[in-house]
Parts: sequence; structure tokens; C-alpha cells
Amino acid sequence: MSKGVAITGMGIISAIGNNVAENYRSLLEGRTGISQISKIDTLHKDSIMVGEIEFNNGQLEEKLGLSPNNNYSRTALLGAVAAKEAIANAKITDIKAYRTGLISSTSVGGMDMTEKYYYDYLESGDNRRYIEGHHAGDSTEKIAEQLGIDQSLVTTISTACSSAANAIMFGARLIKTGQLDRVIVGGADCLSKFTINGFKTLMILSDTYSTPFDENRKGLNLGEAAAYLVLESEMLVKKENKKVLGYVAGYGNANDAFHQTASSENGDGATLSMEKALAVAGLKPKDVDYINAHGTATGNNDLSEGRAIIRVFGEEVPEFSSTKAYTGHTLAAAGAIEAVYAILSLQNNIIYPNLNFKTPMKEFALTPETTLKEKVLNTVLSNSLGFGGNCSTLIFSKNP
Repeated sequence: MSKGVAITGMGIISAIGNNVAENYRSLLEGRTGISQISKIDTLHKDSIMVGEIEFNNGQLEEKLGLSPNNNYSRTALLGAVAAKEAIANAKITDIKAYRTGLISSTSVGGMDMTEKYYYDYLESGDNRRYIEGHHAGDSTEKIAEQLGIDQSLVTTISTACSSAANAIMFGARLIKTGQLDRVIVGGADCLSKFTINGFKTLMILSDTYSTPFDENRKGLNLGEAAAYLVLESEMLVKKENKKVLGYVAGYGNANDAFHQTASSENGDGATLSMEKALAVAGLKPKDVDYINAHGTATGNNDLSEGRAIIRVFGEEVPEFSSTKAYTGHTLAAAGAIEAVYAILSLQNNIIYPNLNFKTPMKEFALTPETTLKEKVLNTVLSNSLGFGGNCSTLIFSKNP
């Protein structure tokens, strides 16, 4: 087994909690964060359900000590809150003491800021303006500003729903190859009209609570969230006598190039990404104790991912579940959200229930875990499958 990359800090904000402790408590209690839309004035507010974070922008700005005219998008605000918790959790007092980078991911970016001017733009050419916070990299720059990272690698990944998983993978590779000593990795996405309208057009949004891997699944619930991990080199961990929360043991990325949004019906991309991650970790399928599935509750994803899991694990599929019925599908942030949940699983030997499941899918005999279960865990595999066929798998372990 190849030597893993140490995780020394975690931070998260989602619809089920404003920090790591609150998120874990909600997972244990089976408390979903899915509700009717209350914070966005959209035509669809009565026809879909989403995972909203309780804080408004003003409250997030107050938490960060920002003045009202700060030009931070909601994505940047959420990302900064989660990243700062991760830094505090890792007990980092001098961010510049070691070669430290930031790899952040997003798909929505600052679209919430752009929407403020949309109707003005349509009605009058005089209101055309450059919106600084719009582009994806702006939220990364704002997070770096909050963390005090200004002289190292700061970059953005946007590969749809696999974005944060790819950020974690990239960060682990940078440490393994000695390019950096420490990397803050993760992702953030806020809810916006643009996102809601886009997914509504695809006809994959549910009007009720999502039901991952259920025969009668109706679609996904969108969610907003941010989560970050602190990855550190073996040298730094030993030198600073750091507490290690877990390890990034394996990772894999593949693209099935099947369709602009849909995954291959046979799960080609997910199969390849899981096989690659196992190879990097030096593990066999039987060594995986729990799978945190992508599990979006759409017709295509759950069929594709389920078939991929069977292709990789055969008749010995370990316990698996999707946690998206708790938070909603948080898009680019999903891989980091579920990485935090995977590490919490390892630390506490807990498998989370797949909420709302009732009827197995007719295509195969797979049933997710439906109750909170205690089991000794050494490895957790987490899938993140994105639009365009970009599929990523991470494997987390207790030991390097």
C-alpha cells in the first residue's frame, strides 16, 4: 500500500450544520437539511426542495469580520468560513511557515452577484458593468486572502460535481511529489437562480425529499455548502507533532466521454476511477469497508453508479450509502463535503443511513444502508461523478 497523505484539519458549512461538530451531530440524528426555498426569490420556490444554509450573507460577513461593501460572492463567503475552520482545526498559527497552497473548486462561482444586475442589463445598455466577483477564480482568491496565502500556489478547479474530489487529488499529488508541504483543498458553491433554472431545464430536480438508489427516485435536491481539508506532508507532521485525522490513501480520475450531462449507463467512468484509486492505494476491492456513494437520486446517476459498483466489487459489495439526502447535491463542493463525512466515519466507526430509501431498483440487487450502523472501519471509498463524464474516486484510511 502506498503511503497516504495526512489530513490534519477539516472545516465545513452546509444545510445540516455550520461546522464539523454540527454536521456530524445531524448525520447521527438522521436530520435532513432539505426544505422549501426561503432565501431566493425564484419562480420555482414552491415546486422544488433544496438544502439552504441558515446564515444570510450579512451574518457570514460578520463571522469573517468584513465590511458591508466587500465584493464577496456568497460562494466566497461560505468557502472562507469553512477554510478558516479547517486551518483552526489543524492548529496552524503561521500559514507562511511552510510551503502552503490552496486548491479550491466551484461551479457556481459568483453567479449570485451577476444575477443582481441581470434585469438592469436587459433593460438598459447603460447598466453594463464588469462584475469582479463573477468568475470562478475570484472566490478562490478571496479565500486565499482570508487565509493569508499570497505567495504560493493558489488555483481553481471546475470539473462540475467532481471538482472538490479533483482538488483533493491534486493537493495529495503535490505533497507526494514534494512540490508543497501543506495544501488546503476543497470547494464551495452557493445556490443561485442560474443553478436552479439550469437543473430545472434538465428535468432532474425533485419536488420532494430525494431518495438515492430507490426505484421510485424522482431527482435530486440542490444544496449549497463549502468544505476544506488541510493536507500535510509526512515531514511537517513529524516536525510539528501534528494530530492526524486520517489519510488520503488513493485517488483516481477518468472520463467516459459519454454525454454532456449523463453518465454511461454501464458506469464506465466510475468503474475506471474506482479501479485507479484502488491501484494508487495498493488495495483490493475487499479491503474497502464502506462506500460513500455519489448517489444523487437521479435516474441516470444511480443506475450508472450502481452498475459500476457491481463491476468493481462483484458479489462482495461493502455497505454503501449516499449522504446527499441530508445536504442536497452541493455540486462542486460535494467531494469535499463527503470527504469530511468519510473521515468522520473512520474516526467514529460509523456508517450513515441512506435516508428515504424504500424500494430497491429493479436493475440490480443493491440495497444501501438504511440505519445508522457501527462497524470497525479502516478504509472508506468516496465517489464524485460529474457532468461531462468526469468521474473521481477518493479512498481515505486510518493508517498511512
